[in-house]
Amino acid sequence: MLKTLDYTTVHNGYAVVQNGLTYLSGFGNEFATEALPGALPQGQNSPQRCPYGLYNEQLNGTPFTAPRLLNRRTWLYRIRPSVVHPPFRPTTHPTWKSTPFTEVAPPPTQLRWSPLPIPETPTDFIEGIVTYGGNGELSTHTGCAVHLYAANRSMENRYFYNADGELLIVPQLGRLRIHTEMGIMEVSPGEIAVIQRGIKFRVELPDGHARGYICENYGALFRLPDLGPIGANGLANPRFFLTPVAAYEDKEEECELIAKFQGHFWATTLDHSPLDVVAWAGNYAPYKYDLRTFMCINTVSFDHCDPSIYTVLTSPSELPGTANVDFVIFPERWSVAEHTFRPPWFHRNFMSEFMGLVFGKYDAKEEGFLPGGASLHNAMTGHGPDTATFEKASVAELKPEYLANTLAFMFEMRFVCRPTRWALETPLLQQDYYKAWEGLRRRFDPTNPNA
Repeated sequence: MLKTLDYTTVHNGYAVVQNGLTYLSGFGNEFATEALPGALPQGQNSPQRCPYGLYNEQLNGTPFTAPRLLNRRTWLYRIRPSVVHPPFRPTTHPTWKSTPFTEVAPPPTQLRWSPLPIPETPTDFIEGIVTYGGNGELSTHTGCAVHLYAANRSMENRYFYNADGELLIVPQLGRLRIHTEMGIMEVSPGEIAVIQRGIKFRVELPDGHARGYICENYGALFRLPDLGPIGANGLANPRFFLTPVAAYEDKEEECELIAKFQGHFWATTLDHSPLDVVAWAGNYAPYKYDLRTFMCINTVSFDHCDPSIYTVLTSPSELPGTANVDFVIFPERWSVAEHTFRPPWFHRNFMSEFMGLVFGKYDAKEEGFLPGGASLHNAMTGHGPDTATFEKASVAELKPEYLANTLAFMFEMRFVCRPTRWALETPLLQQDYYKAWEGLRRRFDPTNPNA
């Protein structure tokens, strides 16, 4: 439950201090931060000689000519430039899959999985990633992939970057301490982290083990959704997104750098840490967000609002109003609708829904949908409350109710999420999921309008 987390925040100007780490607040801001005084050049980005003998390097997350509102780039001032490395050699990752997702035909059946177990053998964050499905084509920057991770070992002298997409990480069990080129952030269950394309990082496990979910977004960078009639405030407040301050590793020892590039994995050996950025300035940087700070919008009269009102982040597509992928949450909130069936209705959607549960119970599923588990309801596949939930909600006293101790989420995507072979053959797939609706008996009585 989020309210029991050890979470101490101290505001000092524009900085936020959390569990001994300092962050800069804001979404998509132009940040400037240095780990040594004077390391950040003043008045220009590329001086003839950088302070402290550093090298300058620009990292672009969008094309040079992207509109200013959407343009993302950061200037890095580092001990060695990224160009310093031996040639990459091919390597493999047996459980992380990429486009095209054509191993098996995607069934139009509701799918649900039990939680991914913590490995018995030493497994770090990258090794512990397992792909459940995906869509689109990463080479054309469309679609996404959905993964779960389970790990029990920190990444030591091992680093990673993903050239194919940005990673939205949703911890479910155990903290992640993520060391990136731009600094360090610690993420607990109930928070999320986003690491964009190309940014190098490694992950430590302060609690010894960890499990969670990942959306690998091949499309446009995640951004905050427009609020429209909601107005200027509501949903996720930009001020509560946190980006780490500069913190560098000055290590002269052998380490491994893994790259994911065009769906394949590559490795090279360095004689220094690639997280050697002493200062940086720009708006292309990793960030974290505490889902407790999401301001829910909901009905105060009757009927159901669409789940789009719970959108935290969106990756838009070329079609107005159609997301490449949305990140939607179902947090603790009040339910007050009158003469209304309050849980989610039965529905068939244009969009495809991959759901996960961080803790508690989801209000549309009384049993079977477990923390650390997942479900997939693809385009036009019927789904909705299970029999027990339907029967209970149909006769419930409609007094105001606080939905406590719950945090579910959804990766909602415009393309069908095509499962991997592993996802359809793993023993974690609940073969009896369809039985959740078997008890929905015939209720129709043409002689009784109040049946």
